[in-house]
Amino acid sequence: MTERTPIANLKEKLGQEVTLKGWVDIRRDHGKLIFIDLRDRSGKVQMVALPNHKEAHEAANMLRPEWVIEVTGKVNPRPEKMVNKDEANGMLEIEVLSVAVLNEAETPPIDLRGDGREIGEEVRLKYRYIDLRRPRLQKNMRARHEVALFIRNFLAKEGFLEIETPLLSKSTPEGARDFLVPSRLEKGKFYALPQSPQQYKQLLMVSGFEKYFQLARCMRDEDTRGDRQPEFTQLDMEMSFVEREDVMALNELLLIELVQTTMPEKKIQEMPFPRFSYKEAMEKYGSDKPDIRNDKNDPNLLAFCWVIDFPFFEKADKGGWTFTHNPFSAPKPEHMEWLMNKENVGEILTTQYDIALNGFEIGGGSIRNHKPEALKRVFEIMGHDPKDIEAKFGHMLEALASGAPPHGGIAWGLDRVMAILQNEPNIREVIAFAKDGTGKDLMMSAPSDVSPEQLAELGIRVVKE
Repeated sequence: MTERTPIANLKEKLGQEVTLKGWVDIRRDHGKLIFIDLRDRSGKVQMVALPNHKEAHEAANMLRPEWVIEVTGKVNPRPEKMVNKDEANGMLEIEVLSVAVLNEAETPPIDLRGDGREIGEEVRLKYRYIDLRRPRLQKNMRARHEVALFIRNFLAKEGFLEIETPLLSKSTPEGARDFLVPSRLEKGKFYALPQSPQQYKQLLMVSGFEKYFQLARCMRDEDTRGDRQPEFTQLDMEMSFVEREDVMALNELLLIELVQTTMPEKKIQEMPFPRFSYKEAMEKYGSDKPDIRNDKNDPNLLAFCWVIDFPFFEKADKGGWTFTHNPFSAPKPEHMEWLMNKENVGEILTTQYDIALNGFEIGGGSIRNHKPEALKRVFEIMGHDPKDIEAKFGHMLEALASGAPPHGGIAWGLDRVMAILQNEPNIREVIAFAKDGTGKDLMMSAPSDVSPEQLAELGIRVVKE
């Protein structure tokens, strides 16, 4: 088999014969000369088919955009007047010696020459496998890979273990609606897809791992918008024997080094990151995720800030109390007595800390209640009776009673972080196979009907209104 040369490596091959494989980007017929731009995952190069290579010239004349081809050719320097210094391979071109068509392609249903923003999102998502060939989306996916790789390497050096947690779990109230999965073996019972790995990561602290992280898939059955999807990715982490300052310091360092290493063109407005109490943020900016950029027209300016000292509880729509962020959070140490006595509930502040970037919340976490009595008190304040607490959270209370260390953590919305870093208007532009604004997968036509036989196996009957 002939060795293939990536297009990005052609500068090292001047004067040599190479084999290239990729997609026809553009074909331009200039009479006797046929110019073809070929692209692969590493770049793009201009090729020229000359009449003196008769078979290659005839084959090149048949090519159309998006055909997949193999080309053997000679790497020549471009004529001086045709040099393009703005292109990575603008100093060279390929003299085509032979062409083999690996696969023809129908005319693309969407134009790939621009950045795609002018095309309706419905058709882009329906033909996502074609839309992803677009240079802007290729760049976004590469950047996402580089960010994920940096995070993994950084945390590994800090002594963290990446541990996967289950996708089939138990339905528990975590602030959003669960996606439910019916059990075939226990008809009438359901798994829930995790809204986050919150309970599992705390259980890993009970298990003695001390430092955990995961690029975790999370599912929430809620209305979508620009920065939400039914399924999304979190950078999830948890640490034992830490206080709030430890978690914040580690994440601040990670964010700074991540930006400076993977996106050096970006400028961080202020380091260390400014901090605001929830009260200060609301009074000064009218938001608990303030945009504190000095120049909002600078696309490369990143203004991080922390928001702390949130109220633990707020009034629920139906009366009573509900949590503002996370029921597993611990109160600030000076408010633990209020929690245990169920007094001054509206004044209890939590150890919650949120990180905001350019007006978006990109992450949040807290120190947890590591003692079962304190966690139980949270659920009592929220109006759960003892039987309900045992049914929904008995496993957590039992685990915490087995010798749980003090622990805390954080989760970032990785899709949201990437959208901001890539200057994209919504997270769908940084997710390979995204859903539309109503949660539909237009490419796969999901959700979809299933057969009566599948429903019967699960003991489910669909009632149509």
